[in-house]
Amino acid sequence: MLLLTLALAGAGIYTAVSFLQRSETLVSERCTADVGTQSAELATDQAVNASLITAVAVQRGLPPRAASIALATAMQESKLRNITHGDQAGPDSRGLFQQRPSQGWGTEAQVMDPYYAANAFYDALVKVPGYESLEITDAAQRVQRSAYPLAYAQHEDMGRSFASGLTGQAPASVLCTLRAPQEPGIPAAVESQLVQAYGPLAITTENDSLVVAADGTQAWSVAQWAVANAKGLAVTRVDVAGRSWDREDQGGWQESDAPPGKVRITVAPAGTGS
Repeated sequence: MLLLTLALAGAGIYTAVSFLQRSETLVSERCTADVGTQSAELATDQAVNASLITAVAVQRGLPPRAASIALATAMQESKLRNITHGDQAGPDSRGLFQQRPSQGWGTEAQVMDPYYAANAFYDALVKVPGYESLEITDAAQRVQRSAYPLAYAQHEDMGRSFASGLTGQAPASVLCTLRAPQEPGIPAAVESQLVQAYGPLAITTENDSLVVAADGTQAWSVAQWAVANAKGLAVTRVDVAGRSWDREDQGGWQESDAPPGKVRITVAPAGTGS
């Protein structure tokens, strides 16, 4: 009887583990931005690039409209992926914005750097008179000079939704549905990418968490940047201004006791996946 009981218990544990493993494989990883009645969806790698493009706008003090234009442009030009080949824009076009070294955008290595590419796009955009009041298609075309100028319009809703969330104008709007992390997170890696995206920040490290001193829209921008980058950086939880996103919960932003004035980004601890 004892052996039978142990065998059944072992079978139960195996079944539970197998069920959890199967459940993980069924998770459709994606990121969404829900703003008002409007919803947009990106793959996780696209969301990472969208978060960087938007953070650069925040770092430069540009309005959310600039990020909307940049996101719609990059989606049309590269599907928000840092591609290494040219397309209809030209044989030497590269990167998120398909910028051409032959037209003065920089070297091939530079335009393949997403941070450089985003800044180069904004450098050109801010020279367009009244770009903030232009239709996204018109503003994008004046920068890109595309052979297909009307194509940018199809990405306007996505651009607005993710720009609103990732600039912090729309709190608790960016969500990512993810499988469990397979490796531990590295707080120093999170800090390095945060600082590149936003510039100098007041950051402290507490065990497996980074605490960023930020308030208002900047806090929500950083928090939703962390969610968008959660897959690659093994982020498991983000706490900000009375709300929390938990990777395991998959229920979205929940009310919590997270204090104002700081963003806590927690990564998977050592031993994860071992």
